Amino acid sequence: MESHIAITPEINIQEGYENLIDPKSGGICTFIGTVRDLNNEKEVSNLFFEAYEKMAILKLEELAQEAGSKWPLNKVVLIHAVGMKKITDPVVFVGASSAHRDAAFQASRYLIDRLKEVVPIWKKETYQDHSSWINAHP
Repeated sequence: MESHIAITPEINIQEGYENLIDPKSGGICTFIGTVRDLNNEKEVSNLFFEAYEKMAILKLEELAQEAGSKWPLNKVVLIHAVGMKKITDPVVFVGASSAHRDAAFQASRYLIDRLKEVVPIWKKETYQDHSSWINAHP
């Protein structure tokens, strides 16, 4: 199984998809997380993401290997953004490709859920009247 892992200021969705293409894959499943304009009934202005990059890359690589051991995957892509992000900007791209769709769907769900649990990335939410640091992955 191949994997593409990155922590980056900008997520290129097309590039993420292209890294999942494989002649053996009949199913490609992706999840793209974006900045929304409302959180807990507060109007969000923007988000700022910060990562312990070396550890984040290590954890993302571990997650890719975990998924590959659970499902027959051909490729996995895990990309998370850092820096200032405005409303609708992509902040996370997760994808899996496999011969069949079921494995791709299950692996993608597993990957985003685990990423939120174990990867050291934090976010600062800025609202109309204040800002607050939050663990990006509760």
